[in-house]
Amino acid sequence: MNYDKETFLNALAETFPNVASVQRADVIKVIEENGLRYPHWFFKENKVGYNQYSINPALHVVSKVEQPVQQPIATIESDPKVVTQAKLEVEVDNLIPTKDETFVPFGFFKDLNKIIQSGMFYPTFISGLSGNGKTTMVEQACAKLGKEALRVNISIETDEDDLIGGNTLVDGNVVYREGPVLTAMKRGAILILDEIDRGSNKLMCLQAILEGKPYFNKKTGEVVHPAHGFNVIATANTKGRGSEDGKFMSAQMLDEAFLERFAITVEQEYPTPANEKKIILNKMAKANVEDVEFAENLVTWAEVIRKTFYEGAIDELISTRRLEHIVNAYAMFNDRVKAIELCVNRFDEDTKSAFIELYNKVDAKVDLTEESDVQEEQY
Repeated sequence: MNYDKETFLNALAETFPNVASVQRADVIKVIEENGLRYPHWFFKENKVGYNQYSINPALHVVSKVEQPVQQPIATIESDPKVVTQAKLEVEVDNLIPTKDETFVPFGFFKDLNKIIQSGMFYPTFISGLSGNGKTTMVEQACAKLGKEALRVNISIETDEDDLIGGNTLVDGNVVYREGPVLTAMKRGAILILDEIDRGSNKLMCLQAILEGKPYFNKKTGEVVHPAHGFNVIATANTKGRGSEDGKFMSAQMLDEAFLERFAITVEQEYPTPANEKKIILNKMAKANVEDVEFAENLVTWAEVIRKTFYEGAIDELISTRRLEHIVNAYAMFNDRVKAIELCVNRFDEDTKSAFIELYNKVDAKVDLTEESDVQEEQY
């Protein structure tokens, strides 16, 4: 990687000759094509407006554009319902997710990477059981590509104000706060709608946006055009049809017209045993604990439980996320028995006993039942 500021500025000048300022997407393009390091300093020092950054490669200095003086917001004394003309915008310099060195790509990751890299507007719905890394996969795809992403966690209470923006009270004044959807559209970022099947019919405010069309903000009179690269990716445990088995009680039935606006729906499975072993070993390395045998036993244990679950013999399973919880517990207590027991306590007594008994068979060196009796006597 090249760390020379002069090289970076010259590359900008060659790519965009006779241009006073560039957008963030332009800079990303230059650093990718020239193998340069992400220039945090450039975005911080050279900002002259919303998504605008000044360049002057000849003198290597930033020509700051004088910003208009913002008029003070009038204090509302008589009627608190009066909305001022002020607009509250929260400027964020960098929305690119942080790379997770323990991440192991699997499943839909390769295709998702192509969708994001294409820059096309292609709404994608990713469903799958809890704890299999759906949201992490989207974030890490963006991190790999240097793509900005905004994650919005959806609940039954999420409404138009939360998504598009609305009026809020700041220092006694009513001002308009822009929502994450419009921010993502303007920046050409990936909008991650996490747990979208927890939402209600209030999500219908996203209809036009899911068609890739400009959005007219009726609260400000502004027409927002989606910038190149903007896309919507939703994650959910169901396909928006509710949960028939009651496993995801908060999952809602989503409107058919709403679901139809997603170009594709993908079912993300748990990683293969080989990939899951890599994940567990990476998590162990991060937690400064190494136990290859324990990692293999955990993966085998989880795989047997999942097969039993898919066959309908049990109602619970062990997710990849739960295996990570066990690894962290093992790192803290240095005790396989305690780590597993603590992390399966969330299940009912019969399920917990069955899971512990199964691990006894997988790991012949450990008898969780005897260890548990000894611990009870000590307490």
